[in-house]
Amino acid sequence: MAEIDLEALRATQPLIEEIAAQVAREFTLDSVVWGLVAGDQLLTSGTTGTISNVSTRYRIASMTKSFTAAAVLSLRDEGLLSIDTPVDEYAAELATICRTESGTRITLRHLLSMTSGLATDDPWADRHLDATAQEMNALYQQGAAYAFAPGTNFEYSNLGFALIGRVVERVTGRRVRDFVDERFLGPLHMTSTTWDPPLEHEWAPPTRVQDGQIIPDGLMPLGDGEISPMGGLWTTVADLSRWVSWLNEANDNVDSKTGQLNIAARRDMQVMHTYAGVIALDGEKAPSGYGYGLMMRDDPTLGIVNSHSGGLPGYGSNMRWLAGRNIGVVAMSNTTYAPMAIFTHRVLKMLHSANLVPSSQTAVSDVLQQRSDQLVALLNHWESEQAQLIFADNVALDESLERRQVAALKVVTDHGPLLIKSITASSHIEAVIECVNGKKIEILLGPLHTALIQWYELK
Repeated sequence: MAEIDLEALRATQPLIEEIAAQVAREFTLDSVVWGLVAGDQLLTSGTTGTISNVSTRYRIASMTKSFTAAAVLSLRDEGLLSIDTPVDEYAAELATICRTESGTRITLRHLLSMTSGLATDDPWADRHLDATAQEMNALYQQGAAYAFAPGTNFEYSNLGFALIGRVVERVTGRRVRDFVDERFLGPLHMTSTTWDPPLEHEWAPPTRVQDGQIIPDGLMPLGDGEISPMGGLWTTVADLSRWVSWLNEANDNVDSKTGQLNIAARRDMQVMHTYAGVIALDGEKAPSGYGYGLMMRDDPTLGIVNSHSGGLPGYGSNMRWLAGRNIGVVAMSNTTYAPMAIFTHRVLKMLHSANLVPSSQTAVSDVLQQRSDQLVALLNHWESEQAQLIFADNVALDESLERRQVAALKVVTDHGPLLIKSITASSHIEAVIECVNGKKIEILLGPLHTALIQWYELK
């Protein structure tokens, strides 16, 4: 697990508050609430604008997709559904909308990974969260507009998550929200997270920008309906931070035994299943893609960053964390489509510049350390029996052990004994060994449980 300096991170609160105020001014936002997540805790938080209570509830829109995806994978792991079965086999009323002219039938995998080809629909879907089952059935019978053939391109679809919700209901007799509440919100103690508008609590009223001025959105938030699996949840900074921590702990192979989804499935959500292209964020471009209900970004500075944004009339939000490095940021605003991704990105960049982001370097596994020590010892003092013990059978076939012994002897004679200075691992079986005398050794272990050395190169 990556080590973090909690006190140094906590001390950045004034800098984060400054970034929040700047973003609020730059994009004319009514309010911004934010939280800095470190390991398994909300380390610090704050607000700017008209709302001063960090416990105020905001609608998080499409960040809901990660909760819906987790519910589906939980049901998959129980054997109650398969994500590769055509969805109309689970819900016959979806046959018209889910069968394309090419004959390809839409699956849950297509819908979860945004490869169904259903046309991007943010403006339309955002105004239909409260659609009834009867209203959606009528739409399903009309069929759909497809931007691409299924399985060929990334195309963001909210309607696709409504279809997911229908499948879950047909398979189990219960709505997605029931599984999310039971398996995640309850165990993770996300007691301030709800599907219905939290009108009996302190909540952020929706606003929008008109002629450069912030004005009330003018409409009450839509209730929970058939499209809500794509964007219906309301939450707080504290609750959302728990969700981020729980998802990210899986990258360190940690299981807090809270939410009911195993480590492998949570990692599955955070793997780039669909390449979305090179996408700009705050003017910086990076290869990006979609997992299951989450986005991935291969940032040239920060490394692999997992995230998801949310946007609805009156709201904008983002959660963003560095995969496996125990650092994340959450932010919400009550202004239409507020670009909170820019805020969270700027915060992580600031932390990186301050050398507060843990290294993304892979830890050296015990077996890799052992084989590295054995290889260096062999190169310094060659013994044929030891070579046979630590090398896979292909090594002598690729180049004779006699020639390898001669090469090692020359290096040691010319440059002195090899002493390990550092080992930089790129995986649990591959590394570069840097020696005190400046020499480097690349090492790759074999694929079997014995983990014998299958290749090395002394530079």
